[in-house]
Amino acid sequence: MSKGFLIDMDGVMYRGSQLIPGADQFIRQLRNDETPFLFLTNNSQRTRRDVVTKLSRMGIEVEERHVFTCAMATARFLANQKPNGTAYVLGEGGLLNALHQNGYSVVDHDPDFVVVGEGRTLNWDMVETATQMILDGAKLIATNDDPNCPTSRGTRPGAGATIAFLEKATGRKALSIGKPSPLMMRMARKEIGLETSETVMIGDTMETDILGGVQMGYQTILVLSGGTKREDVPGHPYQPDLIIDSVAELVRPREDRVSLKTPVSVPDHEDSAESYMASLRH
Repeated sequence: MSKGFLIDMDGVMYRGSQLIPGADQFIRQLRNDETPFLFLTNNSQRTRRDVVTKLSRMGIEVEERHVFTCAMATARFLANQKPNGTAYVLGEGGLLNALHQNGYSVVDHDPDFVVVGEGRTLNWDMVETATQMILDGAKLIATNDDPNCPTSRGTRPGAGATIAFLEKATGRKALSIGKPSPLMMRMARKEIGLETSETVMIGDTMETDILGGVQMGYQTILVLSGGTKREDVPGHPYQPDLIIDSVAELVRPREDRVSLKTPVSVPDHEDSAESYMASLRH
């Protein structure tokens, strides 16, 4: 195959702790075909190793090189902007680990940056401290601006909610690094050595995965196994190249595969998952 894939995880590979049927087969097919792929996640809590372990327990065998997190993208961006800098962090292990690996020190006074990710350890003292640091000159960085996160118990506030609080309190705007930012989308493409024309983004969210792919000029596949319904799509000013029920549609044999029409007219890609995948080989 002359293409490679950037693949969202929650809603595409699994929902919570449950594997989405066919996701493991899709990844095995990519590995057998030696097709480049990279998992992208806006969850900054987990390290690469944590993600690999989670996937392995679900039956998806990958290596750390197949995982790219918004925490990694954020740490690399900061290391490029100000090598060996300092950060005050509202976040957890994945973000702290990424910053350390990229030469950053985590401090509790006079930081170069206040960096915000997901986490359940956030408290009022941390928010108050971060607010004063920003007013004193620290730059505000978001690993992502997702307003909330799905959990097994429902929904909890995401990094975007914390960022909104700090922006309102300080009057300063944050720079967000994760999807749909071109910063992360471009880093991910380069991570596996793809050109723009060779890159396909697979995701379940129009506002992050699909928007990010469209803005970068990647081909995009929306799966309906996550948070987006088919009837939600036409209301957006941008459209995916293909809409399918799940990634299983990309691997099932012809006799088991359902032909799916997308609600938008996309040349060469509108008939089915089968015809779309065939087009990627040419």
